[in-house]
Amino acid sequence: MPTILVTNDDGVHAGGIKALADAVRPLGDVLVVAPHQESSAIGHALTLRRPLRLEQFGPDTYAVDGTPTDCVNIAVAVLLKGRLPDLVVSGINTGWNLGDDITYSGTVSGALEAALLGAPAIAVSLMRTRDWTFDFGPSAKVAQDVAAHVLRKGLPERVFLNVNVPRGLPKGIRLTVQGKRNHVTTIAERQDPRGQTYYWIEEGQDHWHEHDRSDFVACREGYVSITPLQPDMTAHATGPAWLSDLATD
Repeated sequence: MPTILVTNDDGVHAGGIKALADAVRPLGDVLVVAPHQESSAIGHALTLRRPLRLEQFGPDTYAVDGTPTDCVNIAVAVLLKGRLPDLVVSGINTGWNLGDDITYSGTVSGALEAALLGAPAIAVSLMRTRDWTFDFGPSAKVAQDVAAHVLRKGLPERVFLNVNVPRGLPKGIRLTVQGKRNHVTTIAERQDPRGQTYYWIEEGQDHWHEHDRSDFVACREGYVSITPLQPDMTAHATGPAWLSDLATD
């Protein structure tokens, strides 16, 4: 049976990771390793300045007091004794990870770290609702179908999939590109009881660029978005000519 590592950034007790683990369990032997508490918007952070602790919460379920990236590394190095899993699935995140937001996402970074280590990986996120109630059924089914496909066909080297699921029953699946947005961050300035100023970064205003193949447009129209991503951030379209006057070799 394939070994499937499940992680997230919402924490080991989150409803999304439990739904995800249950969904992929028919496909292989599932190992859950997730942050001890919520680590949203932590990006691809790796803990280097303090020790990490591993705690078991049940059969094949562990928590690390660190980031999703930490969890993937601890799972591979410690629990799997250096053996790569056949698949890593990160999620199900309570809130989309679309467009430029993937750079902040701990969910996406869990899959990114797996790809860097050489394992096929998927990140799965579900549209947030105003009342924070989530039906993970449709997104869990999508995760299961995509996981089965990847286990069967594999992925190109260092490529992983970012899957976003709309609220309710999806109309279908679209293969998409990463969207773009203009983001204005809102920062609230407040004072604590001692009169000291502190700042709270709040959710800002987004203006999304319209692109008929973008992840944002697909999800807005009720479709599952699947975007292949890679760690390579080179601006290949810029080309060498634009920087040729800086080169010395």
